[in-house]
Amino acid sequence: MQIWRNPNIKSFAQSVPDFISGKSTPRNFLERCIETIKSRDKTVKAFVTLNLKAARKAADESTRRYRAGALLSPVDGCPVGIKDIIATADMPTQMNNSVFRGWRSGQDAACVHALRQGGAVILGKTVTTEFAIARSGPTTNPFDATRTPGGSSSGSAAAVGAGMAPVALGTQTQASTLRPASFCGAVGFKPTLGALHTAGVHPLSASADHLGVIGATLDDVWRTASQISLGVGSPGYGFLNGAGVTPAPLKPRRLIRLYGRGWSEVDAATAAQFDQALEALAGSGVELVSRDNNGDVAAFEQELINGVDGSLDIVGYEMKWPFADYIARYGDLIGERIHGLIKRANAMTPAEYKALLVTRTRLRTRWRDVLAIAGADAYVTLASSGPAIKGLEYTGSRTFLIYGSWLGVPAFSLPLLVLDGLPFGVQLLGAPDADGALAATVGWMMRGLL
Repeated sequence: MQIWRNPNIKSFAQSVPDFISGKSTPRNFLERCIETIKSRDKTVKAFVTLNLKAARKAADESTRRYRAGALLSPVDGCPVGIKDIIATADMPTQMNNSVFRGWRSGQDAACVHALRQGGAVILGKTVTTEFAIARSGPTTNPFDATRTPGGSSSGSAAAVGAGMAPVALGTQTQASTLRPASFCGAVGFKPTLGALHTAGVHPLSASADHLGVIGATLDDVWRTASQISLGVGSPGYGFLNGAGVTPAPLKPRRLIRLYGRGWSEVDAATAAQFDQALEALAGSGVELVSRDNNGDVAAFEQELINGVDGSLDIVGYEMKWPFADYIARYGDLIGERIHGLIKRANAMTPAEYKALLVTRTRLRTRWRDVLAIAGADAYVTLASSGPAIKGLEYTGSRTFLIYGSWLGVPAFSLPLLVLDGLPFGVQLLGAPDADGALAATVGWMMRGLL
C-alpha cells in the first residue's frame, strides 16, 4: 500500500513550539507562505484576493504576543485562506459571479470574526465555483495543472495542498470541502450540521449548508474549527463537540465499510488502494463490517442508495431564495446549472419537499442506530472516486460525499492514498454530534497508517 505524503504542506500547529521558544515567529511563517504564493499561484490560481499588508500587520502583532506570552488562542498567528462566498470586511466577496464583482459586505462573517478575535492572520480570499454550486473557477490542482482541484472549495484546498497556507475555510452542501481536500492531499473536516456558525456565508440550502475546514494536519483543522466554535458558538446548537485541545488518538474497535452508489464509479487501481488501506486497518486489529457480512448494514445501505437522490431536491428547493430573485434580476448572468436547479425546485410541491425532510430525519436516526447495533465507532469509505480527474470544468463526482452532507453527520477526508503520484482521501463519518470522538479515530488512523 502506497501512503501519501504531501511535500508541500506547511503546518502551523507543528510550528507553534518554535514560536514559543523564539526559534521562529508567526511573521516568518507568514513570509514562507507568501513566498510559496508568489512562486506557485500564477499556475495554481488559488486566490482571488490577497491582503498582504493587513496579514503582515496581524502576524507582527501575533509575534509580539508570543514574545510576551500573551496568546489570544491556539490559532494566534495562523494564516488562513477564506473561501470567496464567506464575508470579509476588508476584502470583496465575489462568489465567482460577475454580479458580485467588487461587492463588499461591510462586515466579517461569524467565522472570520472568531478567527480574528483569536489572533489568526486572514491571508486572502480563495476561489470558489459560482455560488459554491455552479461554474468552475480557474484554480488548478497543485500536483497536476491539467486536473481539477475539486470543488466548490477549489482555492481553499489548492492553497493548503500547495503549501500556500496551513488552513483555509471551505463550505459543503454536498461535497465541497471533502472532495477538494481529497484531490489536493489535505485534511478536510465537515462537522455535524449546525456545529459551526454560518452567518455571513452566502446561503445555498439552509438545512444542508456546512462550514468546513481544510488544513495541513488534523491539529491545524481542529484548532481552527474549535476557535470558530468557542469564539462565536452556533445559534440553536451550542458548540462543536470536543472543541478545544485536539482529541487524543484513539484506536477504533470496529468500523463499518460503506460501498454506496459511488463504488460503481471506482476503477480497479483505486479500489485496490482502498482495499489495501482496509487490510492495513484489519491487520492493526480493527474489525470491519459491511453489507457483505452484516444484514443490518446491507439493509441500511440500500435505504441510503434509494433515498439519496432526494438530497439534491432539498438543496434546490431551499435555493429558491435568493436564487429565483437573482435569476429574475440578472438573467443569464446567473449560471445555467442554477437556472436548472430552480426550474426543478419550482416543479416541486411543499408536500413533496416535506416528505423528503421526513425521509432524511428517519435515515439520520437510522445512521446512528446502525452504528450502535453494529458496535462500530464510525463508517469508512472513499472521499472521492479516485484521484483528481483531467480538466477544470467538471470538479468530480460527489457520490461518496453526499451521504454525510445529506444527513448532516461529521466527516473527515484523510490524505492517505496515492495513485500515479496523485493523492486521494479515505473518508471517515461518525454519529451526529460526536465530532470529537470521530477526530480521535482520525488521529489514530493518521498515526497508525502513516
